[in-house]
Amino acid sequence: MTAAEISSAEKSTSHLYFLDNLRVVLVMLVIAHHVGQAYGPTGGWWPIQEEARSAVLGPFFTVNRSFFMSLFFMISGYFTVMSVDRWGPRAYIKDRFLRLGLPTLSFGLVMALLQLFVFESHSAWPVDVGHLWFLEHLLIFSAAYALWRMISKKSIHAEKSQSKTPGYPGIVAFALVLAVVSGVVRIWFPIDRWVYLLGFIKVAFADVPRDLSFFIIGLIAYRRNWILGFPKKDGTVWLGVGVTLAILWYIFALAGRNFLHLSDIQIGIIYPIWESVLCCGMCIGLTVLFREYFNLQGYLWKAMAKSQYAAYILHPLVVLLFQAILLSLDLPPFIKFTLATLASIPVTFLVSNWLRKPLRL
Repeated sequence: MTAAEISSAEKSTSHLYFLDNLRVVLVMLVIAHHVGQAYGPTGGWWPIQEEARSAVLGPFFTVNRSFFMSLFFMISGYFTVMSVDRWGPRAYIKDRFLRLGLPTLSFGLVMALLQLFVFESHSAWPVDVGHLWFLEHLLIFSAAYALWRMISKKSIHAEKSQSKTPGYPGIVAFALVLAVVSGVVRIWFPIDRWVYLLGFIKVAFADVPRDLSFFIIGLIAYRRNWILGFPKKDGTVWLGVGVTLAILWYIFALAGRNFLHLSDIQIGIIYPIWESVLCCGMCIGLTVLFREYFNLQGYLWKAMAKSQYAAYILHPLVVLLFQAILLSLDLPPFIKFTLATLASIPVTFLVSNWLRKPLRL
């Protein structure tokens, strides 16, 4: 079974156009996030760094990282069950190693060579796979699920069942448990601290509880038909919760610190709760929003949906190009961020649509 066949199987159901469209928007958000690395206060490393910084990009980074990769994992978990049901766990594992592992291995090899011969490092280890850490984690998560299906001998023809969707008390309880687990993990592994397991598996343990939880939610959501069955009204409420919490963080980060004198301990308690509830709100709310209003694809969106995987892999090259072009211009950092984002998104998808077939992405 080839990667193309399994990929087409993931998209074979017409009423799932909204998930493809949502992934396209998430890739756009990833592109904007990485554009901002050069122009805003960030805890991460980026090859191009401008001296002037835009303060408004600080909460932009914080809000983004609180939900957008977890939403990617949730959607991926949903499609994982669909694909394993259709093709069986053995074929699925083989495909995942080709489709996820091969690009990551190739990128890691290039980075190792750069470390040795360009950055003059004494060792190629650990290998920094950069933004492709997502593919590493997704490969591990999805392979573990497929192996569980093999060991448990669950039928590949198991039917989906319509079960009651989670209510407000259950979602709030989940968010609070996730907040506690995340807070405990971050005692030893603060946000933006990366470690390299076996020298090449890039992990930020601060985010693993959230990302893994939402991948598992995606697995459950497919089998119990939660994504298609979640009430529109409740989805709207959760979207409102997520957006409200995002706005409150912007207010606090840009002005509230001046009159809310919170200690590090207080922030350490409040922040994981804020993050977990926001993540639940945005993941539920955006999924329902796209299901209800963006479940169609014209020619442009169809092409972008087919190219979204390639766009995720290739976008740093385009982003760095436009950031380099803007280096010599005397413009405020937020203006540069806006210009680079508006240029990088369409060019990334254009290049990705052109290269995805020859690169088999």
